[in-house]
Amino acid sequence: MKTALVIGATGLVGKQLVQQLLADDRFGKVIVFGRRALGIANSELEEHLIDFDKPEDWQHLVKGDVFFSTLGTTLKQAGGQNQQYKVDYYYQYKFAEVAAQNGIPAYVLVSSSGANKDSMIFYSRMKGTLEEAVKQLPFQSINIIQPGLLHGDRKEERFGEELAYKVMHFLDKVGIAGKYKPYEDKVVAQAMINAGIAAQPGVHTYTLGDIFKLAEREHLSR
Repeated sequence: MKTALVIGATGLVGKQLVQQLLADDRFGKVIVFGRRALGIANSELEEHLIDFDKPEDWQHLVKGDVFFSTLGTTLKQAGGQNQQYKVDYYYQYKFAEVAAQNGIPAYVLVSSSGANKDSMIFYSRMKGTLEEAVKQLPFQSINIIQPGLLHGDRKEERFGEELAYKVMHFLDKVGIAGKYKPYEDKVVAQAMINAGIAAQPGVHTYTLGDIFKLAEREHLSR
């Protein structure tokens, strides 16, 4: 059985990802790195509370088969663009760099459907810049998931996102949502797991319907 490593486990997709990994018999251990505990009691779960600014304290613990990155914050939560960039770009890139250097073969990253390093939009440019950077790391398999609007059970209320989800859900039903098609957190998490298990050599980017198709392959390599 494989060992999974996860950062961003307290977020929307991250929480769902950890739950599915713990229930997946293809994984024998799930190692989570974060700034606060999950509050989950499970013999297959190993947690490390870390300071992302001090890699010298945790980089020796980064060992396993598949590294899943779902770390991210909002501009409001971060308090500004510089702080958001530190979390969404620097922390994610630094951890991925350590994982690659430590010989972890497979990497799965949740990005965004609008990711573009040349975008005029800060968030899209940040995501695109991260994608281009991690593609240069020496993983055997790099898998980038680009979902649209995410939906699930959030702790905090986001009125704007909830309204947008309802609008896009309606547009999806009538077939005109396009790349803005809404995605349930559990679908994205399952797609990530299947991409990590397959660990196809090279760089792979999953968009739109690719994510749903990938998530449906629940019994892949069982």
